[in-house]
Amino acid sequence: MTAGTRNEWQEWRGWRAAAQDALYAPGGFYRRAEGPAGHFRTSVHATPLFAGAVARLLCRVDEALGRPAGLDFVDMAAGRGELTSGVLAALPADVAARTRVCAVEIAERPAGLDHRIEWLAEPPRGTTGLLFANEWLDNVPVEVAEVDAAGVARLVLVREDGTERLGEPVDGEPARWLERWWPLAGEEGLRAEIGLPRDEAWAAAVATLRRGLAVAVDYAHTADTRPPFGTLTGFREGRETTPVPDGSCDLTAHVALDACALPGGRVLPQHEALRALGVTGARPPLTLASTDPAAYVRALASAGEAAELTAMGGLGDFGWLVQPVAIPDPFRE
Repeated sequence: MTAGTRNEWQEWRGWRAAAQDALYAPGGFYRRAEGPAGHFRTSVHATPLFAGAVARLLCRVDEALGRPAGLDFVDMAAGRGELTSGVLAALPADVAARTRVCAVEIAERPAGLDHRIEWLAEPPRGTTGLLFANEWLDNVPVEVAEVDAAGVARLVLVREDGTERLGEPVDGEPARWLERWWPLAGEEGLRAEIGLPRDEAWAAAVATLRRGLAVAVDYAHTADTRPPFGTLTGFREGRETTPVPDGSCDLTAHVALDACALPGGRVLPQHEALRALGVTGARPPLTLASTDPAAYVRALASAGEAAELTAMGGLGDFGWLVQPVAIPDPFRE
């Protein structure tokens, strides 16, 4: 990077710093009143079946823990509490009575949220239970690298209007991360997102668990499916858009979940994880239509919602990073 005036140094920044301010600074995208649901639809917003599946997973963790007197459910990046509320509503009464439910979010607590839900800025430490992070890691800002004409991977710098230029060569720990997890060939224009901050954020979240299970659900890729030009993009009012770090849109990039995984962790596709939790998308028997038409219509609608959650090429392709902490993996027989 060439030397410049102070204003120029303030104007051109790496994507990590630019996205951090655009998403989380006062007035940033994730502090808006409408919340994430005003701009994009996640599995949580698609159907209450997702919260029901997470509630069943929490019950499995409860059993693996020996049904302790105190059980924790921690919802990372809780939005406006949609998943937290859905899980609490879906829990059996005896489990709900023992469960401390925590929503972790930087935005203000929504009005009218169930009083049993704690609203926290960071996850509590020493918990026993389930820590669940649905579409959190994709919004942990990262640097973007691009290969220049000489075959060197350089940091991508960006202005508030989305204009980009190349900066200094990637070095140090970020360079080692690229070499290990997303090696770039020397072809000009190839890009990668440097996922090191996500690895660190996930490790810190898992470290808050004393015993239990941590799960991260996200758009993901693994070592054999890294996209050659990266995945950084934006979303505004339900539509994908050019990523611009001015606070007007979500800024997201798919997650290298295999890099995030700690020893003992593994990555499952969402369709496999949800089917293991009873979300199958199977159509109800036609005989039900004649014996109980209203029940048949309800079951058919539920099957359609389940099919959306588990659809290959859609939500079913999300990755679930499953990280047991001092318990057996609840997804293994």
